[in-house]
Amino acid sequence: MRKTSLALAVAASTLGLSQVAFADFIGDSKASLTMRNFYFDNDVKNTVSTGSTTDANYKNNSAAREWGQGFILNYTSGFTEGTVGFGLDAVGMLGVRLDGGGRSSKVDRDRTPGQLFPRETDNSAVDDFSKAGATAKVRFSKTEARVGTLMPKLPILTSNDGRLLPQMFEGGMITSNEIDNLTLTAGQIEHAVGRASSNSTSLSIDGRAVGQADSNKFYFGGGDWKVTKDLTAQYYYANLDDFYKQHFAGLGHNLALGEGSLKTDLRYFRTTSDGKNGSAAGRAAGYTANTTFGDGTGEVDNNTWSAAFTYTLQSHALMLGYQRVSENSNFVQLNQGGIEGSAGASVYLLTDRLANSFTRAGERTTFGQYTYDFAGVGVPGLKASVAYLKGTNIQRANGEQNKEWERDVAVDYVLQEGALKGLGLGWRYGVLRGNAATDADQNRLIVSYTLPLM
Repeated sequence: MRKTSLALAVAASTLGLSQVAFADFIGDSKASLTMRNFYFDNDVKNTVSTGSTTDANYKNNSAAREWGQGFILNYTSGFTEGTVGFGLDAVGMLGVRLDGGGRSSKVDRDRTPGQLFPRETDNSAVDDFSKAGATAKVRFSKTEARVGTLMPKLPILTSNDGRLLPQMFEGGMITSNEIDNLTLTAGQIEHAVGRASSNSTSLSIDGRAVGQADSNKFYFGGGDWKVTKDLTAQYYYANLDDFYKQHFAGLGHNLALGEGSLKTDLRYFRTTSDGKNGSAAGRAAGYTANTTFGDGTGEVDNNTWSAAFTYTLQSHALMLGYQRVSENSNFVQLNQGGIEGSAGASVYLLTDRLANSFTRAGERTTFGQYTYDFAGVGVPGLKASVAYLKGTNIQRANGEQNKEWERDVAVDYVLQEGALKGLGLGWRYGVLRGNAATDADQNRLIVSYTLPLM
């Protein structure tokens, strides 16, 4: 700790900052090392394979089975003293492959790498990969500006953390809390680093093929207004240049009901084409959305809304909800799936689950989830949930209608005391069935621990 502080003080002197001004920069600094052991098994059921399912030589070509150890080093500085404070955050990540054999180009392979790790030129998984970023920050009053590496959690942009290492974005963002009960946010994103990649890439959406068009301009802005202690209203706008414009409105409310409480969660997205995506010539040049579902043109034109209600009583929580996607095109947000090593994205929908997100054109999804906190029976730190989602009325461009369903189980336990206090153990199990996509049984086993360094 003392050596770290000395090093930071030397750096401050180099930058011309006084020891007094630098005091809060050092004193409020924090550093931690998160270690995450991750096993991923995605057993697909109806894809091209080698041999018959009854054959002893049967091999499921598209199944993914990978195991890795991740390390995430986070440093967060304080701010220098004064009317305007300056600071610097940094993150470094390393992923080490423990297992994940096979080559995606091998004809008789029994699994396909690439879910947790980038691939080598021979299409085998790399032994390890890394990525890093820094964020310069400035604070004035209750407003903070950040430029560099960002991992936002906003309705129109959510960093994905569903694999060994999280997704990162590069750009700038301003957050202001100058007005009581109102948080305003605005910014621009220029690049993304995928969860299984070391590469900084341009931005795109689902439907873009490898080598097609992309964008380096994603603008966003909006706010969260806490109307009362139990009611929050949201509005956000986003624009991925030459692909889409998106408006979001949300409403959240908590109501005390006897010994329990009822939470209402309402969300609405209106998404339309922007620039080149709005013309046939632009879409032919690669500025296109998914053409398998909807009207088949690749033009973004979508309304998506959802309503969910969660009743919580002591250790029990029951959620029921419904979501509807309009029929012209799929729901879209930033998705690097067509860019090497960058597949995987999160969307701000309650149907964004383990194996599927239920965002296809025309899809109508009914969903429910039951969660139990075992602290109520003397086992604090242990939680479990089961969820079921059923999507119908999916519109294919060829006129067919599809349907799908998913069943998920999640169990998490965090040690509450002892030498390993804070160690997290997690299991995720999902089953996806239907005729809109590949059937799959998915398992994830996660062991995580964060070690404070300063």
